[in-house]
Amino acid sequence: MEKEIIKLKDIAVSFDGEPVLSGLNLSIRDGEFVTLLGPSGCGKTTTLRIIGGFVTPDHGDVFFDGKRMNDLPAYRRPVNTIFQRYALFPHLNVYENVAFGMRVQKKSREEIKKTVGEMLALVNLKGFEKRGVNTLSGGQQQRVAIARALANNPKVLLLDEPLAALDLKLRKDMQVELKNIQKSLGITFIYVTHDQEEALSMSDTVVVMDGGQIQQIGTPQDIYNEPENAFVADFIGESNILDGIMHEDYLVEFFGRKFPCLDAGFGPKEPVDVVIRPEDIDIVSPEKGHLTGTVTSVTFKGVHFETIVDFKGFKWMIQTTDYYEVGRQIGIVLNPEDIHIMKKSAYSGMFGDYSSYSEEFDELADPEADLVQESVDEENI
Repeated sequence: MEKEIIKLKDIAVSFDGEPVLSGLNLSIRDGEFVTLLGPSGCGKTTTLRIIGGFVTPDHGDVFFDGKRMNDLPAYRRPVNTIFQRYALFPHLNVYENVAFGMRVQKKSREEIKKTVGEMLALVNLKGFEKRGVNTLSGGQQQRVAIARALANNPKVLLLDEPLAALDLKLRKDMQVELKNIQKSLGITFIYVTHDQEEALSMSDTVVVMDGGQIQQIGTPQDIYNEPENAFVADFIGESNILDGIMHEDYLVEFFGRKFPCLDAGFGPKEPVDVVIRPEDIDIVSPEKGHLTGTVTSVTFKGVHFETIVDFKGFKWMIQTTDYYEVGRQIGIVLNPEDIHIMKKSAYSGMFGDYSSYSEEFDELADPEADLVQESVDEENI
């Protein structure tokens, strides 16, 4: 197992008297691709910048390879950062942008030439050395930023929503490319995003955050299949989240009916949250269903229909390749492996009913990031 490279212990930070992080503890292993995932203002960007040395915690300690580095300035830490705004030098060409950090470190001309060539080949920009960065597309500029950050051979690369400005297809291409670069170099990537699909497709470990605290840490599969509370279940993909009662191990009740499940370790008659993913629900004729409901809306999504169904006043989302018109009565069948049980939490009752269902648009900016961007720009040379 890889050794621990970064440890955050009891971190707390406030901006203008408003808590942004409280009691945060996180360990990151060498060579791991870790994603900090959460909504705007959850603390993910501040966590990244504490590691980078751009924000000093009010309380707690930052360790690198077991050594405390709270007081070590950003430029002396063995990390490099790629920002959402790339921060390239417009008056320098591609070669000089990539070479800049090495020139500051007084590396030899031969070493700089060799490293720049290797880095541009790594990001598929060989032959672009003399191009001005302002003549490049957004995706190409981002590749230059990656090459420049990697040229100094950092032990850890911090990436603050680096794909946010790219269009969807290019963004997906770059997700694959970033993961391949990380694997080939074997260095630690710590990545910040609010995009759930991005986090699930790229990461070894996902850290889900909200309200300045970590809600769950796990592999993408663990986070999706076994969410620890209603916030995680709702934020990672779509979820129907219901009130239930665990009568005993492997037996839960909701909507007045008992269902076998695969969960255990709850108290007798313990109130719980029940999670059922939209893609795990089988639609059958009403007389064959465990539950029956009425279709209230249908949205075509290309590979499936997103179908909202009213069950006793609580609206579920079901993803199905079959079309069921509005007003039709349907039945559903739930298998034990499709029912996931969670402890009640502060988030219970806040999510899971699609009565007011509407499309959510990606965030274009992160207010939390704006709070500290100025200090970052000053540090980044």
